[in-house]
Amino acid sequence: MNKLLLSVVLLTPAVALAGMPSFLFTEIAEQRLEAISFFIAVFLLVSLGVWGLWNWLRRDVPRLPRLSYRASLALVFLVGLGLQLVLSMIAGGRELMTPGAWEKKGATYQVIPAPPPSDADLLVQARRQRLDELRVALWAYAAEHGRDFPKSDLGTELPAARWKVLGDSGLHFIYIGGQKADAPATPLAYEPGIFGRERWVLFTDGDLRRLPVEDIHRSFVAEGAP
Repeated sequence: MNKLLLSVVLLTPAVALAGMPSFLFTEIAEQRLEAISFFIAVFLLVSLGVWGLWNWLRRDVPRLPRLSYRASLALVFLVGLGLQLVLSMIAGGRELMTPGAWEKKGATYQVIPAPPPSDADLLVQARRQRLDELRVALWAYAAEHGRDFPKSDLGTELPAARWKVLGDSGLHFIYIGGQKADAPATPLAYEPGIFGRERWVLFTDGDLRRLPVEDIHRSFVAEGAP
C-alpha cells in the first residue's frame, strides 16, 4: 500500500506555486534556437541528398570513390564555406564601388534609402513641370504651322492659362516670339523675376535648363535676340 501511494505521489505532476522560479528562454533566444535548429536540419538533409546522389552516380561511374555520410557532411561544409567566402568578397567589392551607400541591418547590409525631397526641391520640380507643359503646347502648335511658334503670348493661339507660371501671381512666362521649333538653341520662354536669380528656361531645341538670369541675357546678346 505504501509503495502504491509513493508511486502515485511520484507520478502526479507537481503544481507550481506562485513565486517559484521559472527558467525560460527569452523570445529572441527562442527565435535564434529555432533558426539554428532549422539550419542544422537543412544541413543534415542536404548532406544526405549529396551522399545519396554521389553513390547513385557511382553506378555509372565506377571510378568514383564511395562516399560515406560523414564525408558528405564534410563536403557540404567545405562547399558552404567556399560560397560564404565568395559572397563576402562580392559584398566587400560592392561596398568599395559604392562607399556609404550601404548600411548594416542585422546580419546583412541594405541600401540606404534616399532622403525624401525637400519642399524647395519639390517647388523647383513643379516649376519645371509647368514650363514643360508650355513646351508641349508650343510644339503641338508648331507642328501644325510649319514649325512656327506663336508671334506673341498675348494672342489666342494657346489658352491664356498655359502661359501662366506656377502659383497665384498671375504672371506669364517671358516669351520671345517669332522663332521656329527645333532651331539652334536659343531661349524661347523663361520664368519672370519672382523666382529669383535661378530660372527655368525653355530653348528652341526643346531643352529645359535652370540658369542664372545673367546667362539668359548673355545668350540673347550672343544670338542677337531682342
